[in-house]
Amino acid sequence: MAFVEPVTLRNNGIALVPLSLDHEPGLSAAAADGELWKLRITSVPEPQETRSYIETALKMREEGHRFAFAVTEEASGKVLGSTSFHDILPAVKRVEIGYTWYAKSAQRSHVNTTCKLLMMGHAFDTLGCHVVGWRTDNFNFASQQAIERLGAKKDGVIRGHALRRDGTIRDTVMYSMRAGEWPEAKAQLQYLLDRHA
Repeated sequence: MAFVEPVTLRNNGIALVPLSLDHEPGLSAAAADGELWKLRITSVPEPQETRSYIETALKMREEGHRFAFAVTEEASGKVLGSTSFHDILPAVKRVEIGYTWYAKSAQRSHVNTTCKLLMMGHAFDTLGCHVVGWRTDNFNFASQQAIERLGAKKDGVIRGHALRRDGTIRDTVMYSMRAGEWPEAKAQLQYLLDRHA
């Protein structure tokens, strides 16, 4: 039995649905919205590479390392992007949240806050995780700020850690939140969503 079982998470008009090949057209359209693959600091696939992106995510799910979701608008079913649990470590009850990206039209909205509330709630309250982690490119300042707004703590920087899509080597900024910090973070995320509504 996998640590992260297939589940659909819903709140605030957003549904996180287990990613499948059925999502290929919608995910391709979301990637094209804003030409996000041109950003060297993200993992957004080029529209014609969406199928391969999904196949890779499904292979990682089979191996138990990653569980990817399609981020959808519940009313219309429109695909807004994707996010994943990854680096899943059942023995220490730790997951990371990442591979997250949204169509440009869904950015700076309630979508990311809703997704993080759903995923963190599932990790801490359902899976019983002790720690949830995040990682991002050292030059992805918007991502670092977004992670810090969640209440995550910066653990440090792993230098020379990974390749970017352009072949350069990036430093990776690591963050985490422990289970005891979740109730306050949850209250803050709910407060932000209530303000948005």
